[in-house]
Amino acid sequence: MNEIFADIFADTHTPYPILFARLFGAVLFGAFIGIERERRQRPAGLRTHILVSLASAIFAVVAIESVHMKSLSGPEVRIDPIRVVEAVTAGVAFLAAGMIVFSKGEVKGLTTGAGMWLAGAVGLSVGFGFWLIAVFAAVTSLVVLFVLGRLEVALQWKAPEDFNATDGASRAGDDALQEQARTPK
Repeated sequence: MNEIFADIFADTHTPYPILFARLFGAVLFGAFIGIERERRQRPAGLRTHILVSLASAIFAVVAIESVHMKSLSGPEVRIDPIRVVEAVTAGVAFLAAGMIVFSKGEVKGLTTGAGMWLAGAVGLSVGFGFWLIAVFAAVTSLVVLFVLGRLEVALQWKAPEDFNATDGASRAGDDALQEQARTPK
C-alpha cells in the first residue's frame, strides 16, 4: 500500500503548486477565449476551449516532467517519453475528430471531441504516474461540462436541448433518422 501512495504522490521536477497553477491558468485563459467564441455563437465555445486548453497544458506538463523522471533517465533506457506524448495526442485527436459531425449547417460534437482529447491527457498522466494532475483534470472537466453547461443555458448562450443531449454525434444521427422517417417513400 505504501508503494501505491508513493506512486500517487511521486516527486516531480516542478513543484505541484506550480503545476496546478499552470493547469488552472490554462483553464482560465481557455475560458477567456471560449467566452468570446460563445458570445459570437460559434460551434466551439466556452467548455470546448477550456477542455482543449487544459488537455494541452497537461500534455506539456507530462512531457516536461517525463524527461526528468528518474526511471526514464538511465543509460539503459531507450525510450523518448515525448514520443509517447506525441503518439497519444495524435491518436486521440484522430478519434476525437470522428466525433465531430456537420449536420444541417451546424457543427456538433466539438465538446465531446475535446473531452476525449482531455481523457487522453488524463490517461497519459496516470500512465506516467502523475496522479494528482489526472485528478485535477478529471474534477475540472466535470465542473466544466456540468456546471458551465448549466451556466451556458442560464445565460441563454445555448438552448437547453443542446446541453441535455447525450452528445452531438448521436443527436445528429437521431436527427438524420427522424428526417428519414418524415420523408415520403
